[in-house]
Amino acid sequence: MNNAIEVSGLTKVYQVNKSKPAVRAVDGIDFALREGEVFGFLGPNGAGKTSTIRMLTGLTRPTAGSARVLGFDLATHITRIKKHVGVVPEASNLYDELSAFDNLVFSMQLYGLPRAERRDRAEALLDRFRLAEKRDTPFARLSRGMKRALTIAAALAHRPPLLFLDEPTTGLDVMSARNLRRLIAGLREEGVSIFLTTHYMEEAERLCDRVAII
Repeated sequence: MNNAIEVSGLTKVYQVNKSKPAVRAVDGIDFALREGEVFGFLGPNGAGKTSTIRMLTGLTRPTAGSARVLGFDLATHITRIKKHVGVVPEASNLYDELSAFDNLVFSMQLYGLPRAERRDRAEALLDRFRLAEKRDTPFARLSRGMKRALTIAAALAHRPPLLFLDEPTTGLDVMSARNLRRLIAGLREEGVSIFLTTHYMEEAERLCDRVAII
């Protein structure tokens, strides 16, 4: 089985102020995520989980170490990596004033999906994530669980083989969290590789094939 992610010695140091000591957010980590698995990345708040995602998706540059994502070298092919991954940040990145449908279409435009495919793809995602009845509802008026589901749907708009989920169920009620876990399990069955950060051990036990603790 091939690896979707390979990380060696990955390190991130933040120098916020020259008058203060540097902050070592991620300290020389090594791991691999196999294709088609849900890989749990566990740790308390502030352990470096989000910093790791930000490096692997090109939002920040590593201070040291190396990584390959979907076979592409992080140092030299970050643009290609961005085109082939989906990212669901802890705080939603969708637009409050746009409807559920329009947010999905806009995401598809950003990833360059042909115009002829966008409407059908958006409708299919709304059906899959049980949001069809909220098609024309502005994002700001959706419940917290629906917002989370739509954010994941938008990250899947371009059919990426690798999905990053940063604390996907934090702040959700029990029913919404359960529905979201069901959706994540369904993605795994379809062969999507998933990098999941969480600080819930029970969630990791339910969803993940393997886990790493930071």
